Amino acid sequence: MKGTPALSGLDWPKLIAAIDERGFAVTPPLLDGATCRLLRGLYDDEARFRKRVVMARQSYGRGEYQYFSNPLPDTVETLRQACYPPLAGLANRWEEALGRPPAFPDTLNAYLARCHEAGQCRPTPLMLRYGPGDYNRLHQDLYGPLHFPLQMAILLSRPDGGEDGGEFEGGEFVLTEQRARVQSRVQVVPLTQGQAVIFSVNQRPAQGARGVHRVTMRHGVSEVRSGERFTLGVIFHDAA
Repeated sequence: MKGTPALSGLDWPKLIAAIDERGFAVTPPLLDGATCRLLRGLYDDEARFRKRVVMARQSYGRGEYQYFSNPLPDTVETLRQACYPPLAGLANRWEEALGRPPAFPDTLNAYLARCHEAGQCRPTPLMLRYGPGDYNRLHQDLYGPLHFPLQMAILLSRPDGGEDGGEFEGGEFVLTEQRARVQSRVQVVPLTQGQAVIFSVNQRPAQGARGVHRVTMRHGVSEVRSGERFTLGVIFHDAA
């Protein structure tokens, strides 16, 4: 499957500064409508996926998702390979700020080799499908002892409110951050079709009045009120 993401014009310094400050950043559209539809069309092709999860059975929420099998679709592989290197520098800086040695090599293949040596060999990119009344509880996608501290979610459906109409209503992407001795902060992140949100998976450093402290991040999706919502999740570590 073809569909080249629009990655060449990304302002990585600006995106990384936003992630560093807030724990997330939103990109311009990376995928056009045709590519979003092509990816969504893969969902019913069982040969493309290694596992299907019905969220209600696991008390994860409502809706379902499937993990891609290898080889990944070309578009997904391109996104994963191209976005890892600029994020690895930030990830290593976060490690140092949290008092840990840098853990992330310059290329995705080198990092995945480390995952595989640790027994984490299963691909993690996934596609999520939500219908009316579906939602995703706040969670973290870790999958094993080794995890890359950033991931990306790309909206593949058109939200309600655009001039050409929408394919779903509701279903907002939600982030929370928890700092020690402070109530949680909630961020609702609006996305248009093809846009990505890049966000902290677990913990990130933040500067406070008494120095650097850890902020714990979780993410989820609010209830879809109507229509159908598809999302592509690009996770950079493999699963145990």
